[in-house]
Amino acid sequence: MSLSEQIMTDMKAAMKEKDKTKLNTVRMIKSALMNEKIKLGHDLNSDEELTVLNREKKQREESIEDFAKAGRDDLVEETKKELAVVEKYMPKQLSKDELDEIVSETVNELGAKSKSEFGQVMKALMPKIKGRADGKEASALVRDHLN
Repeated sequence: MSLSEQIMTDMKAAMKEKDKTKLNTVRMIKSALMNEKIKLGHDLNSDEELTVLNREKKQREESIEDFAKAGRDDLVEETKKELAVVEKYMPKQLSKDELDEIVSETVNELGAKSKSEFGQVMKALMPKIKGRADGKEASALVRDHLN
């Protein structure tokens, strides 16, 4: 089942269940995918869909931080529910050990030894972990390996 078919199925289920948070979040995802499709002028492939989902996930994570700083616990809880819905469509996340192994392999492939090669390593690493790991966590591990 494609992502758009899954979204339509989930949207119908959320309507039947009268789950407003899930319904609104699925609608936002659908809208973001449609906007990206219009922007690019063609049907989205899985990488492009993943890019949109990552953007939606990151927006919610940043919102949670901002709401927490502002002391808006009600909005934090609501946004966490939205984030859970978005994460449902994301690929399985890598464990810290799996990510460390991929970082190690990438550093060894490139023969990187110093911090000055950080950008090179990240450029090679990101396509391997796209959507399956947090970029901040990956960059921290790359820094550790290059020290």
